[in-house]
Amino acid sequence: MSHYPLLYPGARAVFPPMLFGTVGYYRQMCRFEDVSVDYGMRFDKRMKSVHRFNIIDAPGVQVLTVPVSKPEGPVRWCDVTVSDHGKWWLSMPNALATAYSRTPFFEFYIDRIAPLLSQDSVGMPVTELCARADALVRKILDIEFTPLPENAAIVDCRKSDFETSVIPPYWQLRQAEKGFVPGLSVLDLIFNLGPEACLYLAE
Repeated sequence: MSHYPLLYPGARAVFPPMLFGTVGYYRQMCRFEDVSVDYGMRFDKRMKSVHRFNIIDAPGVQVLTVPVSKPEGPVRWCDVTVSDHGKWWLSMPNALATAYSRTPFFEFYIDRIAPLLSQDSVGMPVTELCARADALVRKILDIEFTPLPENAAIVDCRKSDFETSVIPPYWQLRQAEKGFVPGLSVLDLIFNLGPEACLYLAE
């Protein structure tokens, strides 16, 4: 059973896939009793969050991208695979280290996160990478769900803008010079707050 306060008791939510989704994504997710992620959504190149996520470093917000390869014709996201283009697995861990190595909890969590951002992910469906990242984030944030009956009410969050609601500020490494920056990957929350990220989400 979830220890987070529920906004929709007895309802199952359907979420879109995201790679290391935003703080707002997980802040909303933990408010449901049961959640499923629709990895079979129709491919839409405008859904950048399936293979991109935002972090912040000294120059400002940086977009980290896992390149993907799409088959010809109409496909679903589960048909799209992780590409080896640009050897992204070499640059991405370095970008995270540059941005977050001075945060209080980077060293504590990075060894659990780094294997997902490695060459081993090349060739797998991008939704599999999303699913593995999501499972890890849920474990770190202690987000658990209670399976509900098939006839439970459904809340469709697949087209939600998870950043439209006001996200309360939390401590960020560069907040003194840049102010609070919303819309970042949940990794920003985890590296900055560590175990207290759960308390923040429960507010």
